[in-house]
Amino acid sequence: MTDIPASIVMKLRKMSGQGMMDCKRALQEANGDIEQAMGVLRKKGLATLAKRAERETTEGTVVAWENANGRMAGIAVLRCETDFVAKSDDFVQMVEAVKRGVQQCKADEGGDRLLETSVDGKKLNDMLTGLVSRTGEKIQLVKEEYARYELDGPGLISTYIHFNGKVGTMVEIETSDEATAAADALRQTASDIAMHITATKPMSLDKDGIDPETIEQEKTIFAEQVKNKPANIIDKIVEGKMKKFFAENCLLEQPFVKDDSKSVAQVLTEAAKQAGGEAKIKRFARFEVG
Repeated sequence: MTDIPASIVMKLRKMSGQGMMDCKRALQEANGDIEQAMGVLRKKGLATLAKRAERETTEGTVVAWENANGRMAGIAVLRCETDFVAKSDDFVQMVEAVKRGVQQCKADEGGDRLLETSVDGKKLNDMLTGLVSRTGEKIQLVKEEYARYELDGPGLISTYIHFNGKVGTMVEIETSDEATAAADALRQTASDIAMHITATKPMSLDKDGIDPETIEQEKTIFAEQVKNKPANIIDKIVEGKMKKFFAENCLLEQPFVKDDSKSVAQVLTEAAKQAGGEAKIKRFARFEVG
């Protein structure tokens, strides 16, 4: 067996973040070649990930980032299997790396590109593999759980992460002019709407955003519920139930959590008017762990 100097083991440990014995075994397998040893450790992480591919990642953290002027923001989810790992120093450091990756990944590039983004000279994907190797858990950045917005005109972007870190939202609002976007009243309302989305979990911005199949399915369910009613009123009852369904699931129609006498759309319109202009929600993203 190759005799590996302690200084080389320490160097590999610093480079990889792996334990001393794992580094020593990797160096022995690689006959002392530190680059090959890094490859051995990476393969170990990939093997662990493959072995645990079917395991559920129901713990983790929602990560959000906004730039200083509020014209760019991003949100992503870092998942793991257990709360123990989610609270570990290694995982917390990875969360910070993901936040920096979100900052550096361009707005027009998706989750696959985020994984390939480098932070301090290391790709997030490789950093994840190393973390899997160290923890023995499945840890992942799901490409569908990533969004990054950049304004192309007057407006603002607001993010909100719930205190437990397990659910978060990003919302983009277009305004008629920059002065409206900069008004304190609108900025506070944008923040409140982001919090509202986190709490209410809307399916879409409006009716047009809901899958037609989902709408037809709901209509069928409602019709079945009232099939014993007189035929001439069934359509009206179903129509009323669908109106309630849209009010519950379409963001613009939902009763605002801070004042349920008004819809989200009404609250935003009033805030924009107070700021001297107009505003509308362009899009939103909401992610949740668990």
